[in-house]
Amino acid sequence: MTDPMQELAVPAASAVASPPVANPATAEADELVVAPQEGDERDSSFGDEDDWHSDTTSLASSIVKGRLENGRKYQSLREGEYWGPSDDKQFETMALSHLMYMILDSQQPNNLFHSPIGPNPQNILDIGTGDGTWAVEVADMFPSATVYGVDLYPPPAPWVPPNCIFQVDDVTREWTFRTKFDMIHMRELIGAFSPTELDKVYQSIYDNLQPGGWFEQLEADVRILSDDGSIKEDNVLAQWGPNFLACGERMGRPINAQETMRASFEKAGFTNIQEKLYKCPIGGWAKHKIYKDAGRVSKEHWKAGLEGWAMYLLTKFGAPQPWLPEEVLVYCAQMRQALDDRSVHGYHLTRRVWAQKPLE
Repeated sequence: MTDPMQELAVPAASAVASPPVANPATAEADELVVAPQEGDERDSSFGDEDDWHSDTTSLASSIVKGRLENGRKYQSLREGEYWGPSDDKQFETMALSHLMYMILDSQQPNNLFHSPIGPNPQNILDIGTGDGTWAVEVADMFPSATVYGVDLYPPPAPWVPPNCIFQVDDVTREWTFRTKFDMIHMRELIGAFSPTELDKVYQSIYDNLQPGGWFEQLEADVRILSDDGSIKEDNVLAQWGPNFLACGERMGRPINAQETMRASFEKAGFTNIQEKLYKCPIGGWAKHKIYKDAGRVSKEHWKAGLEGWAMYLLTKFGAPQPWLPEEVLVYCAQMRQALDDRSVHGYHLTRRVWAQKPLE
């Protein structure tokens, strides 16, 4: 089957410039072409799996309930330190994101990850497991492996395979797993860590891998771009990304991991570093079927996620002063309206990096 990335051509340069792309020998961005308009678009530390249950009942209840703020539910393990909600709407957003990447990599032999871990891994860790979908699907793929999913809140999964274990904990604390991992996976955790915390997390990942084990990370860019000038500089879509990059800086937890993650891998000591850069269309405007399908899912992902991404950051770190919740809701409504504009051919970048801990 022809690889669509070899089949497509990039149109004229955008009025909103794309960020620099890594060495083409190690990163390849999907190339998108606009399809003709044809009808409606709808066509603390880790131990055994039960360790966290040993905490007091009131603490466990608090973790499950989380905390409510501006109509959204947030985790309570690191109160006030992570911007992302942990409610049903956010889990819906995560599920749509997962589906989009599965579609984009649907021609790959394995569209869950790219690390060449072989057919018989024994232990796999998913950091920031979110709704748990990735961990559950990897556990189904490798029934002889134990797959751990960890996050600051319990996932909503009503059933998991017997070889999938979810834990509530904070990866910035000391790790005390009693085993080394064949692969550690992390995705969509932009803004989760300060630079100091991030260095500590990468070091813990490195230390807890088997020699020759793999670490893989997937992170999206918050900027919405176009290659044909359909997003002008005064468009609310063009302003979204810079707005939130600035919020991340004021928060002290940068959200530009797509651009910096490879350097973090190198700093931690990983070798055999490889990467892939995706163009993720937003809307069903792309000509190739894979990108058209992924774009339709991506658009729903953005529309579902806008409020959850914006509410905490703008009410805490908005400029020139923190925004009111009502202002955030109006902003999100403007974004949804702009995303529905079929004359716009927008996309965001996502980078996948995978690398190996040296054998010696």
